[in-house]
Amino acid sequence: MTQTTGLTARPIAEKLFTWPADEPQLIGSRCGDCGAQTFPAQQNCPRCTSSAMSEVLLPRTGSLYTWTIQGFRPKSPPYKGDDTVDTFEPFGVGYVDLHGELMVEARLTVNDPKRLAVGAEMELVVIPLYQEDDGTEVLTYAFSPVENGR
Repeated sequence: MTQTTGLTARPIAEKLFTWPADEPQLIGSRCGDCGAQTFPAQQNCPRCTSSAMSEVLLPRTGSLYTWTIQGFRPKSPPYKGDDTVDTFEPFGVGYVDLHGELMVEARLTVNDPKRLAVGAEMELVVIPLYQEDDGTEVLTYAFSPVENGR
């Protein structure tokens, strides 16, 4: 699921996630020699140093392994956002276990501790991060809790 406002949009980085896509996926890599998986995709294996890496699309869902709430605006740079210290809204950050294949650190779409729980089912979404001076919406990936009945 992609959550944008309909403006011209682009991913924050190329080959980070599939875009455009109704059901986006993170783009990782797998080592052909030792089987290690990485996100984001890498040219060399961090486990065995092999260059036998191939791109793989990672699962869209997983379970929340751990989380916290980012309660203050991160330093800028490197953080880039349209907010200021006064308008900053806390956001969730967590590790999502993609079915035992890989653990991914990500922004969460929820910042209410009552809606987050270790083990909760999560789904990948694409969300706006900031807007460039020309009006282009810059998108990033995040994970959202899977609501009951979905």
